[in-house]
Amino acid sequence: IIIAQDIAYQLRTFPTVTSIMKFTLALSAILATQAAAFAPSFASPRSTALDARKPFISGNWKLNPQTREEAIVLGKAISESIGPDTPDADVALFVPYVFIEATHTAVGEKLMVGAEGVCPEIKGAFTGAVSATMLKSIGVQWALAGHSERRTLFGETDAYINGQCIKLIEDGMSVMLCIGESLDEYEKDLAGSVCAVQLKKGLAGIKKEDLDRVAIAYEPVWAIGTGKVATPEVAQKVHEQCRAIIADMYDQEAADAMRILYGGSVTPDSVDQLMAQPDIDGALVGGASLDASKFSRIINFQPM
Repeated sequence: IIIAQDIAYQLRTFPTVTSIMKFTLALSAILATQAAAFAPSFASPRSTALDARKPFISGNWKLNPQTREEAIVLGKAISESIGPDTPDADVALFVPYVFIEATHTAVGEKLMVGAEGVCPEIKGAFTGAVSATMLKSIGVQWALAGHSERRTLFGETDAYINGQCIKLIEDGMSVMLCIGESLDEYEKDLAGSVCAVQLKKGLAGIKKEDLDRVAIAYEPVWAIGTGKVATPEVAQKVHEQCRAIIADMYDQEAADAMRILYGGSVTPDSVDQLMAQPDIDGALVGGASLDASKFSRIINFQPM
């Protein structure tokens, strides 16, 4: 309507050929102004939903250290590295069951202490098992599920892992679901397919409104404990695929909100570039989390 009004005005004001040329220039200016008003913004891709995801740096101690005293010393040293200049991120340590309470006391309120696993059963004849209810009773809020070592060494199936996830959510706790492909699967370009299966089976039955208590850790099996690290570009590609899978399972809003961590021999030398990727929201660190100085550097990653 505005453009039509301007055209009518120009025709009344400029009847000559010269005036028509002036009108053409005027019309071009009007169209340029209108186009600019509706032009898309090309701001940095980290400017909206990606910035809303709080980074999550976590350590997995596995079958380490060997004594309670060592766990206390290590936990305290790590907590002391968190200061005013530390990036605004959630920090957690997943530790052996027997060290949970001692480590929690040692670190205070600076970081969270979680469990390396959980039994999907509540109680009964399950020798050696630890339930979500037991963990919650000692202050645990987070637990791992689906780590590749539990899948391969202990035979935990997708159904069992899904049971862990559901039980933790039902008890008002949070879960970090670990997924990832083997070297053979990676070389056959099956990373996306493997992650899709593990995500869909692991999150089966979990509602969108409960996803705020779920984090995903992508751990390429071929990079765990080997010293090999997927390049930031390779890791980003898989994380992007995982986010697309979540969008397909739920919706784009759920995908944009989901924190997806990278795990697989993360080191002080690799963390900054990994954290600079738009779909990498944190790290699940193995070996380096047993060295206070190394893990401290990872916690204090430098945003690029």
